[in-house]
Amino acid sequence: MAVTLADVARHAGVSLATASRVLNGSARAVSDEMRSRVTAAARELNYVPNAHAQALVRATTRTVGVIVHDVSDPYFAEILRGIQQSAADAGRLMIVCNTFRDPQRELEYIRLLQMQRVEAIILAGSGRDERTHSRAMIDYLDSFAALGGRVAVIGRHNVAADAVIPDNVGGARALAHYLLDLGHRSFGVIDGPPLLTTSRDRRNSFVQTLATKGVELSPEAIIPGDFTRDGGAQAAIALLERFPSITAIFALNDVMAIGALAALRQRGIVVPDQISLVGFDDIPIAADVTPALTTVRVPMSRLGIEALTLALSQEETLRTVYLPTEVIVRQSAAPPLAI
Repeated sequence: MAVTLADVARHAGVSLATASRVLNGSARAVSDEMRSRVTAAARELNYVPNAHAQALVRATTRTVGVIVHDVSDPYFAEILRGIQQSAADAGRLMIVCNTFRDPQRELEYIRLLQMQRVEAIILAGSGRDERTHSRAMIDYLDSFAALGGRVAVIGRHNVAADAVIPDNVGGARALAHYLLDLGHRSFGVIDGPPLLTTSRDRRNSFVQTLATKGVELSPEAIIPGDFTRDGGAQAAIALLERFPSITAIFALNDVMAIGALAALRQRGIVVPDQISLVGFDDIPIAADVTPALTTVRVPMSRLGIEALTLALSQEETLRTVYLPTEVIVRQSAAPPLAI
């Protein structure tokens, strides 16, 4: 079996992108130590560089491709704003690809961006807890990195790339404590798409925090809302039909919380007098709805800025930047009526 560039990178203990820069002649700087490790590994394994790959590495453009789940979602709009601001400062053109939450389209965009010779790819948005897709994602990104491309991800745990991670777990935990301190003991959760790691992190942290205080949440009190306004509205109605006595609803993002707020208003249910409602992300409109939404602030624009910085850097080792979240208390949550 022929020795691959990935074999050399693994043997040298470096990233695939670093091995590609050394062996395929990229103009990007590599430290003398890393260069020595890669060339020594290549000699030991009798690796023969691919002439076509070498030509492609030298033909990259000053363009960054950004792949998002839904460009109409304010969460991604804020991330894109941060990336675009930094890209302009760095003299880069940005290409935005919208997957419409289709995992197969996400993979196709990676291939198309590679064909466009982009300098870097940023994957903005949650990864998927699904082995086949994760394996295909790794293969596509390895192919891109083998040609000298850089990859940065936002909010993903399962990709070996530079990453920017918001503290979804800590934010959901803090929000659960806030509602418990208000006196709530009966909850409903409007979940996101079940296979997304962001959904898992926020949901599980919230539910586990309740359990530490002796509050067990029934699985039937967790209803998927697919991260959309309509999904949030439908889930809120379903929750009330199943559990009319719940006193607080946690929507895993603000878009669903705003949909839930509209559905509750249509049913004559007053927030927070009759039921409390909280979200996650702190999108711009969260402060403008009535009542203003209590939520968890994610530094969305900064996520984009940090991701682009990582994608364009010359560092040879993989890095992860963790960004804090915080509970923003507004008017949509209050003590339950029984208190």
